[in-house]
Amino acid sequence: MRKLSVWLLLIVMIVGCKNQANNTSQPKKVAIIVSTLNNPWFVFLAQTAAAKAKELGYDSRIFDSQNNTALETDHFENAIATGYKAILFNPTDANGSIVNVNKAKAAGVPVFCMDREVNSTDGATSQILSDSYSGSADVGKYFVQTMHKTGKYVELLGLVSDNNTWNRSKGFHSVVDFYPALKMVAQQSAEFDQNKAMEVTESILQAHPDINGIFCGNDAMALGAYQALVAAGKAGKVKVFGFDGAADVVQSIRDGKITATGMQFPKIMAQTAAIYADEYFKGKRDFPRKIPVSVELVTAHNVNDYIAFGKK
Repeated sequence: MRKLSVWLLLIVMIVGCKNQANNTSQPKKVAIIVSTLNNPWFVFLAQTAAAKAKELGYDSRIFDSQNNTALETDHFENAIATGYKAILFNPTDANGSIVNVNKAKAAGVPVFCMDREVNSTDGATSQILSDSYSGSADVGKYFVQTMHKTGKYVELLGLVSDNNTWNRSKGFHSVVDFYPALKMVAQQSAEFDQNKAMEVTESILQAHPDINGIFCGNDAMALGAYQALVAAGKAGKVKVFGFDGAADVVQSIRDGKITATGMQFPKIMAQTAAIYADEYFKGKRDFPRKIPVSVELVTAHNVNDYIAFGKK
């Protein structure tokens, strides 16, 4: 009876070792969770992260949170339960997403934030972020210049729960507010959404038909604002400024429809996040908590130096 027990124990150990060998031979899985895929900018961010992860030898899957923190929570729980070893993350909510990041950390899964941040320095292993404040300050300087320091303007905000919304707004106002002849007649959220921006701008134009400029917290809203101006017969009479560097806006600057945008570099942020995950798997643990990625001003004067989401 004792010999039989020993043989059974040996068989269990052999099978266990075999399974372990099989598991280690499988490529690690990397989850890419983004706030929304209803915006080409985030599609580019997610696909670039996936391509870099594949190049480094990892399987990956893209999860769309649809700007919904509850859905984002489901994605995190799914990723942790099904064996994803790292998460490349574009948060939906700077505060609301903290719980998800902490949940992954507790499960031993590192999180690398891309573009958007969470208001915590403890949960994420590293956060690779656009320098939205400085980029918007540069847009603000060009706004003042092209508006000749006078006129009425509107500001379209993004998601009020996202730090980028306020960093861009604060950067813009850090310059524009020094010019008292520039009057902001309306400030309203369009949630980074093109259709919402068109609706909001149409409504604002009814109350303020004499505006001279619109500053938008992203390019999707700039396109929506421009659509509203076209419908109102005001295209070309009101200057529109965006932020992102989306393909349609880069072309619109060439066409003289949009005045300027702040060019972000999602390729740098996505690839850095994937490289950091690779380095983590190889044993590195000392990562910078936050890395700012610079933003560049794109206008009619230099637009030919740029393509969608970056420089030529």
